[in-house]
Amino acid sequence: MSAPINASDVSVYSDLSGLDKLKQGAKAQDPKAICETAPTGTAANLLVNRVNPPFDNADIRQAMSLALNREEFSTIFMEGQALFGGAMLPQPVGEWGMPPEMVSSLTGYGSDTDKNIAEAKAIMQKLGYSDANPLSIKVQTRNLPTYRDPAVLLTDQLKKIHIIGELDILDTPRWYAKLAKKDYTIGLNVTGISVDDPDGNIVENYSCKSERNYTQYCNAEVDRLLEAQSRELDKDKRKNIVWEIERILVDDAARPIVLAGIAGNCWQPYVRNFHPHNNSQYNNLRFEDVWLEK
Repeated sequence: MSAPINASDVSVYSDLSGLDKLKQGAKAQDPKAICETAPTGTAANLLVNRVNPPFDNADIRQAMSLALNREEFSTIFMEGQALFGGAMLPQPVGEWGMPPEMVSSLTGYGSDTDKNIAEAKAIMQKLGYSDANPLSIKVQTRNLPTYRDPAVLLTDQLKKIHIIGELDILDTPRWYAKLAKKDYTIGLNVTGISVDDPDGNIVENYSCKSERNYTQYCNAEVDRLLEAQSRELDKDKRKNIVWEIERILVDDAARPIVLAGIAGNCWQPYVRNFHPHNNSQYNNLRFEDVWLEK
């Protein structure tokens, strides 16, 4: 016998939620709960409004990108299970993401975080910043734990390169209004990638005329390559164009990607035929084929 499905039967947790913590909470409520991890299809990213001085200086944006310790974000918020990549969903969950060896060779990625920090500090010191003369900023973010908590870690990492950040926490309507109007300077954002396709993801976030291009990044070469990959019918050739775009975006510190999310899913054992989506929390949630055995 089937019954209507409600939120207490299936709980899909957002990214930046550790699986062990999720299991403990779910099992405490119901020892029979079924829990597993799944990619969220979201990417935590650093927003820098490059129109506002001093962030119109490419060197400062590059230093901030170099200061990101992605492994630390993953360890603290995702039990070390986060995925790393560029603008597209990383492999193996993403079809268009760069190979891992290519990702690790990108500027600011890889395991040598001390080298990245030293390079970032040298950039900032060349611009006149130091412990005695730091750059003070406001880091704005949305008033949700999945935004606030990583924003705290971001400010801690930026301190290492003479940038002192003060958190400015905004409720959801104000947060999205500021993004839409480009009325911010520095932000910690979580961007959803509901469809794993370059035309839907890179185009809307990085092309010059896109309304969702919150950082106001504009590169004529990137726009040219975006058009080229969209026209390309050979899948392997298209991937290579997309990877070239991703490399340029990293080198330009266009919208530095911190990590791609992994989340926990829990459901009651009587929920039948429920399967978390293979790369996005935004898909596979209509439950047309799911039923309750109770």
